[in-house]
Amino acid sequence: MPAYLDHAYLDNAATTPMRPEAVEAMLPYLTERFGNPSGSHAVSREAKKALEEARDVVAAALGASPGEVVFTGGGTEADNLAVIGAHRARPGTVVCSAVEHHAVLHATRAVGGRLAPVGADGVVDLDALAAMLDPDVSVVAVMLANNEVGTIQPIAGVAALARARAPEAVVVTDAVQAFPWLDVAALAGPADLVAVSAHKFGGPKGVGALVVRQGVQVAPIIHGGGQERDRRSGTYNVAGVVAMAAAMQATIAQRDDTVARVRRLRDRLADGLLARIDGAIETGERANRVAGNCHLTFDGIEAEALLVLLDGMGVYASAGSACTSGAVEPSHVLEAMGVSRARGLGALRLSLGPTTTDADIDLALDAVPTAVARLRDG
Repeated sequence: MPAYLDHAYLDNAATTPMRPEAVEAMLPYLTERFGNPSGSHAVSREAKKALEEARDVVAAALGASPGEVVFTGGGTEADNLAVIGAHRARPGTVVCSAVEHHAVLHATRAVGGRLAPVGADGVVDLDALAAMLDPDVSVVAVMLANNEVGTIQPIAGVAALARARAPEAVVVTDAVQAFPWLDVAALAGPADLVAVSAHKFGGPKGVGALVVRQGVQVAPIIHGGGQERDRRSGTYNVAGVVAMAAAMQATIAQRDDTVARVRRLRDRLADGLLARIDGAIETGERANRVAGNCHLTFDGIEAEALLVLLDGMGVYASAGSACTSGAVEPSHVLEAMGVSRARGLGALRLSLGPTTTDADIDLALDAVPTAVARLRDG
């Protein structure tokens, strides 16, 4: 058994351990059921049947019909297909919130889009967003839950503004971080395009999905054999799709209990660190963030050095999003929230998950204050 399995893994926002249900569902399609569902013989038909059964599960989990589900290679591809694909289908101005994941932020910048500001709480400023919307806007992208600080966004309000001020625009919601904790089918219901990624809720890496509501047009960004109704070409990752569906079912079945238990652990962790570390500040509003997110900033330290010390103590965490880990610049999310550069460089994201235990919290409550004190003492 790897040694780190005995330590405190508090980086679930980066990726989660695979659920046993997902592993069990996946294994047959990595071995004897290896068919390509695009074929016509019996082996292919078996794979096709599994693919479409998984599509039914994913659709139900996301509040969509099966024909609205597009399987992708992960959340980044789903976000890119949503933003760039919708923009290509109807060229116009793309607007996204300033705290989006880089998959949406960079896609928006790639098509010359604009950023809507957020408040100090990390919530998109609806008045400022409204002022940016007009009939020339083709895409409005606001994530359901932030990947760094966990803030939950008012998607219904965003969609209402878009319908009123930019009636031809489509609303994109990155729900990658939301699915483990929130009822995405309900909360992202007003959105036209909804992205998820399997490895954030106990599925495998390299597979995701995009809901494309009926009547919404997206131009493909990957061309080839015309799979997924010509919206996403490429040979299907059947094993990944089947495992994602199994992870979704397990997540939904256990979500209420998991959220209540993890929120208690998160609150104990956050309160304990705030009490034990002078100058610690919690980022954003705890009442409006997903249950697994604990995000703090510390003065007088740099997060990268803190992570090295924590790693040596058996606490695995992040300075922000996994995609930017190792960067020396403060997070664009914290910058958009008005956090100073000095404090932003001392940010720590501890993200809990279904496998987090009280022992993990105990270890973190001992290790983080010790590491911060060591860095401050030089």
